[in-house]
Amino acid sequence: MNADYVIVGSGLTGAVIARKLCDAGRSVVVVDRRSHRGGNVHDHVHASGVRIHTYGPHYFRTNDDEIWDFVNRFSPFDTYEACIKSFVDSRHENWPIAGSYIRRAIGADWQPVFRGTPANFEEASLAMMPRPIYEKFVKGYSEKQWGVPATALSADLARRFDVREDDEPRLCRHRYQGIPSLGYAGLMQKMLHDIPVVLDCDYLQNRGEFAYRRKLIFTGPIDEFFGFDLGRLRYRGQRREHTYLPDVEFAQPCGQVNFPDPASGPHIRQMEWKHMMPAASQCSVRGTVLTREITADPISPNDYEYPFPDRANAELYARYRKRADANPKLLLCGRLGEYKYYDMDQAIARALVLAGRILTIDDAHETIIQARTA
Repeated sequence: MNADYVIVGSGLTGAVIARKLCDAGRSVVVVDRRSHRGGNVHDHVHASGVRIHTYGPHYFRTNDDEIWDFVNRFSPFDTYEACIKSFVDSRHENWPIAGSYIRRAIGADWQPVFRGTPANFEEASLAMMPRPIYEKFVKGYSEKQWGVPATALSADLARRFDVREDDEPRLCRHRYQGIPSLGYAGLMQKMLHDIPVVLDCDYLQNRGEFAYRRKLIFTGPIDEFFGFDLGRLRYRGQRREHTYLPDVEFAQPCGQVNFPDPASGPHIRQMEWKHMMPAASQCSVRGTVLTREITADPISPNDYEYPFPDRANAELYARYRKRADANPKLLLCGRLGEYKYYDMDQAIARALVLAGRILTIDDAHETIIQARTA
């Protein structure tokens, strides 16, 4: 197949770039080794009628009008403001950590343990909270999630949570929050409508079947693209265990409960998807579905989910990135291509910027050609 642009991966980054290029009149073909569109932005309906997010919970939120308008082109959204609890000392407590909990557990006159510039995740966490709180809410969860001591993780990882002075139960306070009414599979299907998508095809094993005139856009793992010849980057993935409870209406107080205590089991969190459905849809469902997530080191690149947050992998990624940037007809991007965690709104924002740059380069190229032929 021939096109101006070959895009490898139909996840959020690849799909957004494909949509913008197609809208601008460029020819695009998308290749994905999975059997469905959308990458990890996907869901399916259980036999009970419960809609399950196939690759873990996806809570869409943004403060950006442009991003909100963009996603609403492809599906209306049902309002859903994620509420997360941590199961601590046999109680469901707010996550992120509420200041009222710290005052109740430690006292009003508390000070962070660590001062100065943190060198690792544990120090960055202790710069925000007392050690007993860190031990209960953060340490065990993070070490189960990443499989290494918290002191081995990057300090930047602690930027993904905070300690709140109020009892705000919502995970985020963004202006726009919700879940697509058509489901994530429906959203991604609409986003890629009228764009050629080749599924069940591993581009790296079939490069000769796809020719691009302008650029190859690859959203898979950057180390896999180069045959792992500098070494393998580390990733984490999730093993998911589903349980259907036919005679239980709700089993949890909210859609997600974290389990930071190692004694509670190997799982880091448990979802109850029925909470994430509109009230009218909940009434039509019998029972409920729970999903436990257990983090592991994936063997197959198809199961990579989270780039590993430590210095050694950051340095290896930089070596791969230098090689990728030397090829003007190659763009490696997205969570796996850039070895960087993105929330959905961040992934869309990044993809819109990249698509804009591509079109700007195209326009400049066309101007040069026209000037030469004038």
